Amino acid sequence: MALTGRTALVAAFGALVVAAFPGWNGILAVLGPLLLAVLYDLARAAPVRALGLTRDGDTTARLGEEAAIVLTVTNPSSRRLRGELRDAWPPSGWRPEARYEGARHGLDVPGGERRRVTTVLTPVRRGDHRPVRVTVRAYGPLGLAARQGSHDVPWTLRVLPPFTSRKHLPAKLARLRELDGRTTLLTRGEGTEFDSLREYVPGDDVRSIDWRATARQTSVAVRTWRPERDRHLLLVLDTGRTSAGRVGDAPRLDASLDAALLLTALASRAGDRVDLLAFDRTTRASVRGRSATDVLPSMVNALADVEPALIESDPGGMATAALAAARNRSLIVLFTALDAAPLESGLLPVLPRLTHRHRVVLAAVSDPRVAEMGRARGTVTGVYEAAAAARYEAERTRLAERLTRLGVTVVEGTPDALPPALADAYLALKASGRL
Repeated sequence: MALTGRTALVAAFGALVVAAFPGWNGILAVLGPLLLAVLYDLARAAPVRALGLTRDGDTTARLGEEAAIVLTVTNPSSRRLRGELRDAWPPSGWRPEARYEGARHGLDVPGGERRRVTTVLTPVRRGDHRPVRVTVRAYGPLGLAARQGSHDVPWTLRVLPPFTSRKHLPAKLARLRELDGRTTLLTRGEGTEFDSLREYVPGDDVRSIDWRATARQTSVAVRTWRPERDRHLLLVLDTGRTSAGRVGDAPRLDASLDAALLLTALASRAGDRVDLLAFDRTTRASVRGRSATDVLPSMVNALADVEPALIESDPGGMATAALAAARNRSLIVLFTALDAAPLESGLLPVLPRLTHRHRVVLAAVSDPRVAEMGRARGTVTGVYEAAAAARYEAERTRLAERLTRLGVTVVEGTPDALPPALADAYLALKASGRL
């Protein structure tokens, strides 16, 4: 049961009557009719426990996009249902300014009929979102009291990574077509696959001349090459403590996910096989053996509910899991933080196990705030910030040099710059035949 503001207003006027006629007679003269009116409203209000509620609508949405969840309310009684409905979802399902109004809907359902209400969510976190409860309040004809009840109406909305870096995909695919020989520009890299013969034109590398084919015809013939295909890429996401550090408004892990999705889309178009491993102390997500058309949707779905774990990662276990997933020579892309303490004490000792058999790329997200601190001047605080930023950058540079000496390709960038930079590094390795 719920009382409305109209009941409070009537009671306030009744207080004036009691003040004019003090005593039990005045109190009973006010409370008696009001109580009878409230009971009449409750008796005439449509029952809410017997309502039928079902859901329909979106089951997936990308982070930041809207998702429409339709709730069908069936009134099996003969009384008309006039009231309100609150479709409660977790706070992460709404933008802050829409959390109150977005969940509330007015209801007017005649007896024996049904109505549909639509709740529009705009999730601010990845993962599976489930509703809390549906609360219905049915008012009586006088508007003094209402019946109220809650229902559990299950539904699951999976919020996928936004994949904002897909805007870079057309430019990277154009570069890939150049490498693949599908434009007028043909390249040759060490270890690449032979494609075809064509007539020599000025500017061609003389080392590409096929002298046997030239001897059989009247013109000089040169070999054209294309990058290797059907190579294996293993993307290893470090989901440990360092991935929880916020860079801007999002965790470092989200920027790594975005870069991994762009690389997956590009490599699958290039004819390479892509697998995924998300690991800290145990495997959080794994995508293996998917076709070129299925690998990107599978990876997006697998990464939707992967969150940073506030524990130290196990580099030895990560290396073992990566070697088990990549038994033949592969390109292993390791997404982790380029911080001296966790790398020197954990990852550096186990990297030779990976570089001995595989080509390794380390992709790290840098914080643009460090660059801002490095430019600070004019105040004592600014000078200290600049000194701290310079020391931090010197440590990262030293660490990157150590990784390079171990045979690791280091790719670093801000959340917006890392995805295209990693894609360029992949294309450079492919063009030079080092996959």
